[in-house]
Amino acid sequence: MATIVWPADLPQEVLFDGYDEQLPNVMLRTTMDAGPAKVRRRFTAAIRTISFNIEMTRAQVVLFETFFNDTLKGGSLAFDWVHPRTQAACTYRFTQPPGIQLVTGALCKVACKMEILP
Repeated sequence: MATIVWPADLPQEVLFDGYDEQLPNVMLRTTMDAGPAKVRRRFTAAIRTISFNIEMTRAQVVLFETFFNDTLKGGSLAFDWVHPRTQAACTYRFTQPPGIQLVTGALCKVACKMEILP
């Protein structure tokens, strides 16, 4: 587990719209000269990808930017947070900088793409 934690002042729930989770690919396929390909497990622990949107106020976006840029060193460090679907504790790391879209005068939608570390 990481020592950095998702800030309590930021939203703890993600939006259903835009939620996508990809199970890790741990298979190694080897094509044979004849017959079906052989498949075996490559490793036991793998990275799971997840993307989602979070609705934030303008003030929360400022806090989020500080968390991303300063605390996470531009998104390069891992942090702990609960899984949006299972509510289990997980360790995350951003795979790319988040996108911020203005929804209304007071609300923004933050698009996050992350990996869940084993």
